[in-house]
Amino acid sequence: MQLYLPIAEVSVDPILILGLGGLVGILSGLFGVGGGFLITPLLFLAGIPPSVAVATSASQIVASSFSALLSHLQRKNVDIPMGVVLLIGGLIGSALGVVVFNYLKAMGQVDLLVKLCYVVFLGIVGGLMLLESIRTLRRVRSGAAPKRRKHTAVQNLPLKFKFRVSGLYISVIPPVLVGLFVGVLAAIMGVGGGFIMVPAMIYLLGMPTKVVIGTSLFQIIFVTAFTTLLHATTNFTVDIVLALLLILGGVVGAQIGTRIGTRMRAEQLRILLSVLVLAVCIQLALNLVIEPSELFSAERGQPL
Repeated sequence: MQLYLPIAEVSVDPILILGLGGLVGILSGLFGVGGGFLITPLLFLAGIPPSVAVATSASQIVASSFSALLSHLQRKNVDIPMGVVLLIGGLIGSALGVVVFNYLKAMGQVDLLVKLCYVVFLGIVGGLMLLESIRTLRRVRSGAAPKRRKHTAVQNLPLKFKFRVSGLYISVIPPVLVGLFVGVLAAIMGVGGGFIMVPAMIYLLGMPTKVVIGTSLFQIIFVTAFTTLLHATTNFTVDIVLALLLILGGVVGAQIGTRIGTRMRAEQLRILLSVLVLAVCIQLALNLVIEPSELFSAERGQPL
């Protein structure tokens, strides 16, 4: 059975879309990421135009992230003050990102930019996370004591605040900048930004992994909701039918992912996430360089 999507102007299998939403929901609950880094390129492969995929996937990220956040709030694994600081930067970044997105869309370059951004960022983040996770697992197995964190320039910055749940006393400047960068990505790439924010919160801010996941989801919800609103009111590229199918699958999947995540070690979760990120990166890169099986051309004066 095929379902016609009015905004995207394509027909899709609704079961396939529900399955994609459920898969991303599981990732949201399991890793603390919005899942946009996976759902958006998968929508590309399903035939959804990139501009519609970017804008619509943000709505699904909100639903799956909210469902997963409820479970983390019950376990008191959410640093709300830190989430608010990240959110301030995220809202500013998403507004800037939508401006850039609209400009590139008017120039006809947005599709290529989105795909190139995915390849670059997923490759860098996935590689760094995989190397760090492997080193951590080797240290644990050898019984070596974990290395003490070195004193960095981040700890010398002004405007310090105490974040009790995370056990940190740091400047609010780095979290705001992380949120700003993630907000730009959310608008341009249709992602929650968790695949950037989670490693940044762990390695740059020094937050505990168990707190990072819930706090990341808290920020993702508001930034992606704001991004969806901006895309809907400026681009008119949010397909409601597609969004509802993704949301339905995402809410159910998020609860499953949260339950699975409680049974796994932090290092194992990081390795799984890094492998998944690299797999999506490789697939997108191949799509950019491999010549399509069918080539179309149009000449002046010839009917299409």
